[in-house]
This record gives sequence, C-alpha cells and structure tokens, in this order.
Amino acid sequence: MLCQFFSKSGISPQPRHQSMHTAGNVVPMKNLSEILMDRCSFVQFGDDEFGHMLVEILKQNGVNAEGCLFDQHARTALAFVTLKSNGEREFMFYRNPSADMLLTEAELNLDLIRSARVFHYGSISLITEPCRSAHVAAMRAAKAGGILCSYDPNVRIPLWPSEQAARDGIMSIWKEADFIKLSDEEVAFLTQGDPNDEANVLSLWFDGLKLLIVTDGERGCRYFTKDFKGSVPGYAVQTVDTTGAGDAFVGSLLVNVAKDDSIFYNEEKLREVLQFCNACGAICTTKKGAIPALPTTADAMELISKGSN
Repeated sequence: MLCQFFSKSGISPQPRHQSMHTAGNVVPMKNLSEILMDRCSFVQFGDDEFGHMLVEILKQNGVNAEGCLFDQHARTALAFVTLKSNGEREFMFYRNPSADMLLTEAELNLDLIRSARVFHYGSISLITEPCRSAHVAAMRAAKAGGILCSYDPNVRIPLWPSEQAARDGIMSIWKEADFIKLSDEEVAFLTQGDPNDEANVLSLWFDGLKLLIVTDGERGCRYFTKDFKGSVPGYAVQTVDTTGAGDAFVGSLLVNVAKDDSIFYNEEKLREVLQFCNACGAICTTKKGAIPALPTTADAMELISKGSN
C-alpha cells in the first residue's frame, strides 16, 4: 500500500500539478463491509505522515490494522502517476528502500494470519530481501493452516531488476496459490504469447489450482477451473483512471470466496460473482485514485441492473 501522486495536467512532474490519492492491492475493498468478513492488512509503513495517514484510511474503511507496522528508519513508498487520455497509466516509484521492503519474518503476526479465511498477496513483496522471506513465510503459514491463498501478481516491471527477473520471481510462488487473478497484459508478459490464445492462458494452469481468472478490461473476464470455463462480459463506462480496477475486481472476488468457496465448483454461482466483480472494476475506473474510487455494493448492483456490454 502506498501514496500515489497524479498529474493534474496530463504530463507534469511538478508538485503544483499533482494531486494525491491512496492505492495498494493489500486493501482491495472499500465500502463492502455489509458483506465482507473481518479484513486485516499486513503492511509495513514508514513512521511518517504518509504512513499514519494510510493506516487511518484502512481503519476508516473497516480494515483491522493490527498487522500494520511502522519502521522508524525508512519512508512510506510513493508513486508518481501520469494518466494518458484513455485512463491508462505510467508509474514512477520512490522506494530506495521504502519501509514495506524491510518487513522481516520475525515481525509477522502468524496467529493473525492463521485466523483468516483467505490470504491474498501480490508479487512486489518478492523483489528484495528481507521482505521476500517474510512474504514466503506468511504464505506458507497460511497454507499450513488450511487457509485459501489468493495471488494477484500485479506486475510492475520497473520495480524489478529486469523483465526476466520479474517473470522468474512471479512464477517462483505460482503453484502455492489456490486461485489466481491476472490481466490479459500479464498473461502476455508471463507467457510471452498472445493472451487471447487459450493455449497460452492454460500454460499457466497447474494441478491443484481451483480457479484462474483473466481480466480483459471493459470486455470483462475469462475463467478457468478444472471442470468448466467461460467468459463474463464487462461494462462500458467513462474511464478516467484505471488505477485500482484490478484491485476492485479481486477484492470483490475475495469477498465472495470468503462467504462461499463453493463458487470454485458451481459455474452458475461463479458467473454471478464475476458479474459483480466486473461491475466493481468498471466503476473504479470512473474516478482518480484506487481507494477513493472503490464502489459500494449498491453502486455495483446499480450498474449491473443497467446491463453489460
């Protein structure tokens, strides 16, 4: 989780042309508390104004911040974002190193992890030590406790030493997950092939995986399980900023998996859930910033009632 500064005038690094918002795939839901299980975030922030502000935002949105830590020797991560005319983004990160990179295995609250129903993680925490070892330890504690593991690689190539290092790092824990969500662009990156070619997508499948989802932007998403596969159409909206769309999608998926994991085996239920996920992802693109743009359940249901593409 980090602070993102957005250029107000398209392309400008100057502070007077920037507005600040919050983002991070560790806190993928906002106002879905009426249906969401207890949520807990495991993040290390800098002991600075940004870090304390982010933890306060977590608390305001009903997230248990018991797993959050403050590092007195490093700053909270920052990102500067330039928005293109179609809402797509370019990132410039400040993390040399940031507090989240310094989280150690000894600092983990494993009892808190073991009390969860779903443990969700990305790949950025795999880039450097000691955070990588902490990530792996937390993931393995969750698996040992019978907790479902959810993986959204959330690829950010500029943070890795090289593209191949990113592929190797992301795939190093691939088969630890119970379900995985990735974008069509991430399929292309990881397979170095056409993301619309089902054979390329299925090259990412492995025995033991319960669900693989590929998001296709406004076209919706595709889903693959051991027993069935298909696609669910998306929603056409006025896109302002695509930041957080994937987080909104996967967050709404996590809500529903935590409520009822039979969706892995019931296609009708899964399609209904993915319709909701598509709506959440679409709505999130209509405002700037990830967390400020996250929808309520009512928002999503209203869009669903209007029909998909």
